[in-house]
Amino acid sequence: MKENQLLLNLAPVNMADQHNDVAVKKHIAYFLHNLRMMPAAYTETETNRMTLAFFSLGSLSLLGKLEETVSLKDRTDWIEWIYAQQVHPDSQNPSASQHLCGFKGSPWAGHVFDPLATSTKSDPMDGASIPNTYTALANLLLLGDDLARVNKRAIIATLKSLQEDDGSFAPTYGSTERDVRFIFCACVISHILDDWSGIDVEKAVGFIRKSQSYEPAMGQTPGEEAHGKCLYCKADQPALTLMGKVNEGIIDKQGLIRWCLDRQTTGFHGRPNKDADTCYCFWIGGALENLNAFELVNTDNLRSFLMSTQTSRGGFGKDAESPPDVLHSYMGLATLSLMKESGLSEIDAALNIPIAGVHQLRKIHAQS
Repeated sequence: MKENQLLLNLAPVNMADQHNDVAVKKHIAYFLHNLRMMPAAYTETETNRMTLAFFSLGSLSLLGKLEETVSLKDRTDWIEWIYAQQVHPDSQNPSASQHLCGFKGSPWAGHVFDPLATSTKSDPMDGASIPNTYTALANLLLLGDDLARVNKRAIIATLKSLQEDDGSFAPTYGSTERDVRFIFCACVISHILDDWSGIDVEKAVGFIRKSQSYEPAMGQTPGEEAHGKCLYCKADQPALTLMGKVNEGIIDKQGLIRWCLDRQTTGFHGRPNKDADTCYCFWIGGALENLNAFELVNTDNLRSFLMSTQTSRGGFGKDAESPPDVLHSYMGLATLSLMKESGLSEIDAALNIPIAGVHQLRKIHAQS
């Protein structure tokens, strides 16, 4: 995904010299605009529209304004749209669809809109993906849904079929991608659905251990350079704590914390000798939060950096020179939430879901 092609066609305006507050009203307008009609620059990411929606819904939730600014009708309509992206087992050919179930990112292939469907015609080119299943479930929780129409058994069966012998996961049927981000997504899905039978825990932990480098941090796969977003996915509580494998999964916790702290200049960067970037403020900050070490962050410098990436039109860019996009805008607010910014709601750093969604999940689990 080319980051510069995700950006709005707007000149960035650095707000650092204008004020030092979170521009709540402008951010609300920015995210509502993106929920209702995304700029043309996002066209190439259509297959991940579900995840792009999460960045906007999650941001409005962090701002504490989701229910206030989005009508009940819109919330209901969006829930129906999400369920229409669910891939069920094919009742005519169940074995052909065992790798395909979950949620797609959008109706890009032109399938019939049917949020009440219980069977989906098998199409290996139009199956669900692990990341979009994760964000679909998160979106449903944020919108207040009870997950009653989620085909949990089918999703867990697909997770099981997508795990490789080395413990990694493919994001979707037929993909050759393998890295720890999909382990993270699979773990959060399993937590939300309260069913871990789709993951071979020992193999997953083994893959995580093998991905830890000499630095000592973690790359996308064994033998690769350590990377900030991969570190978050592996230092994270669903991927290790919820599997009950923290001690086995992290080889050198203190070294890992030190590596994270070394990534801070003003903001955080994801690898040595790279510039600070808004998204890594959360990837690294969230990892430190999950490692119980966020208190070691220089939050004054971090906040100063984030305020420099906030734009006068709402949203955050990757840096002070970049226009806003929904990914970096969500990550900026999520980081400020970790810092207990006044007026922002809490985020569960382990699940990467705003607290309103977590409360909805707890209610569902309590009733099951």
